[in-house]
Amino acid sequence: MGTLSDTVSVPVLGVFISGRGSNFQAIHRAIQSGVLSARIGLVISDRDADGLVYANANNLPCVVCPRSDFSTQADHDAAMLEQCQRAQVNWIVLAGYMRILSAGFLANYPDKVLNIHPSLLPKFKGLHPQRQALAAGESESGCTVHYVIPEVDSGPIILQHRVPIYDGDTEAQLSARILEEEHKAYVAALKIVLGDDE
Repeated sequence: MGTLSDTVSVPVLGVFISGRGSNFQAIHRAIQSGVLSARIGLVISDRDADGLVYANANNLPCVVCPRSDFSTQADHDAAMLEQCQRAQVNWIVLAGYMRILSAGFLANYPDKVLNIHPSLLPKFKGLHPQRQALAAGESESGCTVHYVIPEVDSGPIILQHRVPIYDGDTEAQLSARILEEEHKAYVAALKIVLGDDE
């Protein structure tokens, strides 16, 4: 039987989404199956995202915090920070969150904010990295899980998963192949940073 201290020691994740949240769902399934030892304390979105349907269906606390409700980014970030602190979140997981977090927000979670990017960083930062990889004639691409710092897609790398690029690949085909690896990579990276990779 678990003790109270066992419960308290389980890392509490705040998952940020902007879309369907497939990486968020993969992480939740890993927690449910016992592959990952953590708890999702809050799902937060900047819009009425499809991933909130999954959050609600699985009784996960969630909140929508639209940027348009706030006059400045600082106010928006402060509201999200308050929600995370209220939920006792101690790790932030960006899972398809399409906004840049301010240095002020990140300072509250030093080395505790993770992101996944669909390229082999430092190659192809920013938007449409799959399209960038195809345009550059690369033979492979993949995904990178990294710590978040104020400079976009530039934080220390935790791990990368590689995927081949085939002749005739479309952006959609490559994106789908990378996304499949993202679901595995994010869980593996969380196990590393949470000390759960024994």
